[in-house]
Amino acid sequence: MTGRSEALQLFVDAAFAAFDQFAQAPESRRSIRQIFSALEVPGAERSGPGSQLPVCSQLDTAFAIETEHESLHRLVERFKAIEPRLEWRRRTNYHSSASGNYLDGHANAMIIGPGGLEDRRDLWFGVTLMAPNVRYPDHDHAPEEVYLVLSEGEFRQGQGAWFSPGIGGSFYNEPGIRHAMRSVDTALFAFWVLLANRPD
Repeated sequence: MTGRSEALQLFVDAAFAAFDQFAQAPESRRSIRQIFSALEVPGAERSGPGSQLPVCSQLDTAFAIETEHESLHRLVERFKAIEPRLEWRRRTNYHSSASGNYLDGHANAMIIGPGGLEDRRDLWFGVTLMAPNVRYPDHDHAPEEVYLVLSEGEFRQGQGAWFSPGIGGSFYNEPGIRHAMRSVDTALFAFWVLLANRPD
């Protein structure tokens, strides 16, 4: 069995505690139970430094969350320990639903999943960072998804109204649903997990 570094394992443990506390919808709870159960068996971990993009200058703002929940502070601290090893990337396939400042105003990093610190295909565990006043394009994907939001920001599912989960907010995207997000007057910072291989 491949070992997992202490820093990454501490992050996974903190992430499970936070998702378990805040993801309360039945679909979310089912999904995260399956994801974190799969994470009990580690995959191959990449070594070496990561890379940042200009929007990563917003990380200090994103890390300074104001919340009474110790689980969220612990999650941020554990994330800070692994962030230097992450490969931050832009989403390059987008359309007119994105704001004009989108390309330089956003970045995603895969923590566990294809191309992540732990490369695997059964699940994706990632993070999104956006500068203030940036709109992410409408998009969809086959895997279901659970978000844990650590900033202010607005999200939309299908043709529904924009909603603000708030710090510690969590919500579920069913498979294939069209969805989007946008930052407000501060950076948007959110974790997401996708169950790529959902059991029947």
